[in-house]
Amino acid sequence: MRAVKILERILATIPIMFGVAVVVFLFMRLSPGDPVDIMMGSGGVISEGEIERLQREFNLDRPLPVQLGLFLQGAIRGDLGNSYIQRRPVTDIIVDRLPATIELALGALIFALVVAIPIGIISAVKQNSLIDQTTMAGAFLGISMPAFWLGIVLIIIFSVQLKWLPVQGRIGFGMNLEEVTGFYVLDSILTGNREALISSLKHLALPSVSLGAAVAAIVARVLRSSMLEVLRQDYITLARAKGQLETLVVIKHALRNALIPTVTVVGLQVGVLLGGNMIVETVFSWPGLGRVVVSAIFDRDFPLVQGAVMIYAFIFVMANLIVDILYTYLNPKITL
Repeated sequence: MRAVKILERILATIPIMFGVAVVVFLFMRLSPGDPVDIMMGSGGVISEGEIERLQREFNLDRPLPVQLGLFLQGAIRGDLGNSYIQRRPVTDIIVDRLPATIELALGALIFALVVAIPIGIISAVKQNSLIDQTTMAGAFLGISMPAFWLGIVLIIIFSVQLKWLPVQGRIGFGMNLEEVTGFYVLDSILTGNREALISSLKHLALPSVSLGAAVAAIVARVLRSSMLEVLRQDYITLARAKGQLETLVVIKHALRNALIPTVTVVGLQVGVLLGGNMIVETVFSWPGLGRVVVSAIFDRDFPLVQGAVMIYAFIFVMANLIVDILYTYLNPKITL
């Protein structure tokens, strides 16, 4: 039965993806700026015949409904078109760049959870103590700081002043890393390349902290609130009356129930980490999809922006599906 429900939820993503495709197509076409005009501005003299040729090549000379129909037909086949600027299939560009973006998002998520979960638990158990007030003040600061500003501060401290961590890129220059999955940390482990593993982790550290700080602050505050509510429940009092260790009461009984709203927030933050990493990737010259999308937006590279947004939307929908599935394990009373 659970497998059937999961399949139904997956099929339900089809109209969502269709809606996303139509909306992003229309917004890109209706936004100011023409890709042919932008390419003309790159230098050189272009004749009217060349302009018409480019418009025919990109199907920009056709009515908007026809362009939309061609785009949707291609998307159904898995063909997202060719980039106007790079003159490559959009699918190939996404495949090349997406691993770097996912690796950065996972690094930020792991950092956020490692920091937020202990802080949320300790703050709830030590409510109104100096530890609680200090950590919540830090969480408020983490939410308030823009990721790009934090990234610049971290670069000044750890790269410029202390010279501990690199400023840009995914791995050190001259590293002979055999790519297997496109995820440098994982590839370093799979190939047993210890030097590349250390280098890739160093390059990943600062962008992950910059991107994950706000998420850590949000998750910590939500987990603290949930823990405070759960710790007041009767079954927690009963567990303590039975003489169970306080650590066991907190971890086994309280934390599991407090994780349900926390998992919801984490699932929503996955989309934030993927979509909000564009500025962080630019600050750290991280060769991910977000950085390519920023350039594509300025260049009015319609196919590349459309394909990237659809990939972001699909990952966001799948992340929420995984969250819903986790609900059923955290609380068997909840069904899909």
